[in-house]
Amino acid sequence: MLNELLISVSILGGLGLAFGLGLAFASKKFEVKVDERIEKARGLLPGANCGACGQTGCDGFAESVVSGNSPVNGCPVGGAELAKKLGELLGKEAGDIEQMVARVMCGGTTTKCALKFTYSGIEDCAAAAGLHGGPSACSYGCAGMGNCARACPFGAIVIEEGLAKVLPYKCTGCGQCVKSCPKNIIKMVPASSEYTVACSSLDKGAVVRKNCSTGCIGCGKCVKACSSKAITLNGTLAVIDPSLCTNCGECMGQCPVGAITKTAFCSGNSVAS
Repeated sequence: MLNELLISVSILGGLGLAFGLGLAFASKKFEVKVDERIEKARGLLPGANCGACGQTGCDGFAESVVSGNSPVNGCPVGGAELAKKLGELLGKEAGDIEQMVARVMCGGTTTKCALKFTYSGIEDCAAAAGLHGGPSACSYGCAGMGNCARACPFGAIVIEEGLAKVLPYKCTGCGQCVKSCPKNIIKMVPASSEYTVACSSLDKGAVVRKNCSTGCIGCGKCVKACSSKAITLNGTLAVIDPSLCTNCGECMGQCPVGAITKTAFCSGNSVAS
């Protein structure tokens, strides 16, 4: 009886050892080599998982940048400092990177823009905009329900007087707010570009004046004042080309309705003014 038990135990032990050795061999034979630089790159990333790099998150970007499918300066949140570190890790040139920030192309607060009706539905910009263009008298204006604020992983957007406002010193340029806005009035611009036409209305000047006291009326005074030819009219809406703008400020001084606003930029940080 004892001999039979010992034999059974020996057989089981032998099978266990054989399976163990087989698994150990298989793990070595079919081992998938993981580039250790991926883990190092992941450790450098900010961990926002915002998707602004075009990948599913920081893990996806780490794999993509190490494999060469994404540039080392592909993370707008990390900016130039991260690009430099990734470049050193991978032996690549980071190149120049322009810091981008979000700007709300609307100045129609509840004190400046009339209301068509009082909205009491779902706190969602798309839902509000779907109801006759939203409560704002200007159908192009901010719905003010906070989709962008909720989408921002850095707390860089607040809603004040029914209007989305970007806090420049918190904005990392991830672009999530742009994707969340059903009105398409949030744009990414170079942080060094100080002047913005805070309006998106394509209505004629008379209609704009009726709806909003700070909306662009298409008078063209800013266009004439701009010596660098950085401002053009898209129909009746003035548009500033950041690549041509020298931040001279002449346009802001000539705007009769205050539609052009300024956001100062200094020492790598944007400061609202």
